[in-house]
Amino acid sequence: MKKFSDQKIIDSWSKNAHPWMTAVHEGEIKSRLLITNKAIINTVLARNPKTVLDVGCGEGWIIRELNKAGIKSLGIDVVPELIEYANKQGNGRFKILSYQELSSEVIKEKFDLIVCNFSLLGYESVNHVFKQAPSLLNNGGSMIIQTIHPVTECGDEDYKDGWREGSWKGFNRQFSDPAPWYFRTLETWKVLFLKNGFEVIDMIEPINPETNTPASIVFVGTINKHTNFSD
Repeated sequence: MKKFSDQKIIDSWSKNAHPWMTAVHEGEIKSRLLITNKAIINTVLARNPKTVLDVGCGEGWIIRELNKAGIKSLGIDVVPELIEYANKQGNGRFKILSYQELSSEVIKEKFDLIVCNFSLLGYESVNHVFKQAPSLLNNGGSMIIQTIHPVTECGDEDYKDGWREGSWKGFNRQFSDPAPWYFRTLETWKVLFLKNGFEVIDMIEPINPETNTPASIVFVGTINKHTNFSD
């Protein structure tokens, strides 16, 4: 198997599903509790959706939070163990589905909003999600993505698109075989939205109060009313 690939990401998350669920359940990920969980939920709620599709839902915490607000949601993830856990928790609908399988023919319903919370890590899979997203949204629908901030997390590498080594830095020792991830510049993220029929209406940078630097970046895109999806 290639060192860097979308499949390698799936294999890593399959291997680390149990320690991930434990880390989330035990509140071990400080940045999530302090900043990023609130950032994504508040951004979604600000759009007032009635229905939401969570792409890469993991153990399903976003779906459960939105359910409390009366929002009907569907979560998809390729890792069976994560979906099994999510279904056992209840308060939402969950389906095992890979990003490459995502389409309106498979889902067979439309949503007011698609959310991707630190779940767009690959190359081909991410391109596919963006391509399929408009067909899964109602008129005026939105796509919200929270991801690693390209500027603050560039590290010593050149500021250009490309695969990066993964890391479980800050996580407990149960984690192993970290997933690689495909680095995208701010411009590349914007282009992904624009070329797939979206207008980027907001870019939010949640600030870590302990470091005074962005903990992430949240993109908000809405379907461009001039886009012809029959093309």
